[in-house]
Order: sequence, then C-alpha cells, then structure tokens
Amino acid sequence: MIKVKNLTKSYSGFRAVQDISFEVNRGEIVGFLGPNGAGKTTTMRVLAAYLPPTDGDVRVAGFDVVKDTLQVRRRIGYMPENVPLYHDMRVDEFLRFRARLKGTASRKIRERVETVKGLCDLKEVERKIIGTLSKGYRQRVGLADAMVHDPEMLILDEPTIGLDPKQIIAVRELIKSLGEHHTILLSTHILSEVEMICNRVIIINRGRIEASDSPDNLKKVVRGGGALLLELRAAAATVIEKFEALTDVDDAELVKVQPDDPAWCRIQVFAKPGCDLRDTIFAVVRKEGWDLREMSRTRATLEEAFVEIIQD
Repeated sequence: MIKVKNLTKSYSGFRAVQDISFEVNRGEIVGFLGPNGAGKTTTMRVLAAYLPPTDGDVRVAGFDVVKDTLQVRRRIGYMPENVPLYHDMRVDEFLRFRARLKGTASRKIRERVETVKGLCDLKEVERKIIGTLSKGYRQRVGLADAMVHDPEMLILDEPTIGLDPKQIIAVRELIKSLGEHHTILLSTHILSEVEMICNRVIIINRGRIEASDSPDNLKKVVRGGGALLLELRAAAATVIEKFEALTDVDDAELVKVQPDDPAWCRIQVFAKPGCDLRDTIFAVVRKEGWDLREMSRTRATLEEAFVEIIQD
C-alpha cells in the first residue's frame, strides 16, 4: 500500500528526514513512533501529498505522491495533529461539504456522512457549530472528516490528543475495527494504545528509522524482555554476586532493603534474550538456603523498548 524508498526532506538545509525506507502492506495497522522533532509529522505529510519530498521515491497504492497527487489524496484519509476545521460551520454541514470536496458521488454523500457520524459518536452534536464544541468533539469531527470519502488508507497523527480516557477507549476500538477494511498508519505518544492496536511499529529518531518490528519483538530488546523480582533474607551483595555469575543472567541489581527489616532485600534480575530464569534462580535460592517470600516476573513494556532504542 505504501512504499517509501530513500525519502529525504530538507527545510533550508536542515534534514528533517534522512534517507528512510519502509513499506506498509495492505490491511496492516502500523504505529509510527518517535520523540518530538524526529520527523514523524514531516513523513506523514509527504505520504499524504501535502509536502513534496526533497529526494526519494514515495508511492501510495502504486501512485507517485509528486506526479499523481490527486490520485493519492483520493485513496488517503489524513488527520493531522492540529485538525483544520471551519469553526463557523455545523458538524453535519461541514462533513457534507468535505465529502463533496473529496469527490464523493452525490448519491453517496448522505450515506457516508451518516456512517462517519455514527462511527465517531457525533449524532448528538450534528447540528452544533464546530467552534462551540469541546476539544474532544473537534478531534472526533477531524477523524470523521478523514473517513468521509471511504479511503483505502488512513494516516492519523495523534488521533486521541485532547480526548478523555473514555473517549480514548472508544477511538481505540474504532481504529481496531477500521483495520479490518483499511490500512492504517498511526502516530501517537500513548504507547500502551500502540501495543493494543498495531501489528507493527516503526520507530524514527532524528530523521532516521531506528527499528521496525512487531511490538512483542521490540520489547525483547529490553534486557531479555523482562525481569524477575525477588524478596530474600540474605546479604544483598552476596545475592547479586551469585546471580550475576549465572550464564543466563544479564544483570542483577538491588531495588531496596526493607526498612522494617534490613535483613530482607529486594533484588531485580534481568535475563539474557530468550532465557527464562525462574527455575535457575529458584535452584540457587534453595541451594544457598535463603528465605524467599516473593518471586514475581515483570515484562518489558513498549515504552521501555522505545526509550532504549532511541537513547544515545
């Protein structure tokens, strides 16, 4: 659906995007992540044919974003971070107007407008002037606008910004359902949403792609994908020394000594990639005769993987 090859975008000599290449296949929901200023929004604007690339080849559904701009825009629903709306128009009026601008057949405009109002939960405000709506409702109007012409692909830049927790859950479920019939490229800073929605994640930093993989595989880069947390009655230095001597252990560190009973300590043990330490660690504890009152397994999050990938 999307093929990007050696894309570069410069502003007055500054390279916002530097020679990146990636693909998004039909039917995928892909998270496009990066810190502020990494080049996410610039890349999305190029894909949506709003900005021309400085160099490289970018195609959407087989159409070049420079030579076939109108063909690309017909196939894409683009929702920018700051949604441009006509604040003096009513919601229903605005969506009908946008449907006409996007080339929707006259006989289908009413049907499409009613559909997107239902999907985005806008029925109760359909007759209200957009400028009087809350930030959350304006965000939903922007999402409805992106979908009103029934595009093959949606490019969504921070679609849940300004929404309350209940609205975020509703938008998350909507995006998941849209993924059954649309290709979606999604940018957001709420990484827990990406874990629940996306099949694949692309991480961009300083204009370059740092990683592209499934959320589960990316989480494995964080010290084996998780850790064991133990609470033991033993000298912390001795425990750490014994654990770090094990072949499958990447690192062991003291979390804290229990203030109510200094004889007890909490130790976190990190496995090497692909290793499960539970049996090995328990065997050491039993052999040393340490008292154990907790052993729990924690799993790495996408947020931890993201930080580890983009850090210097």
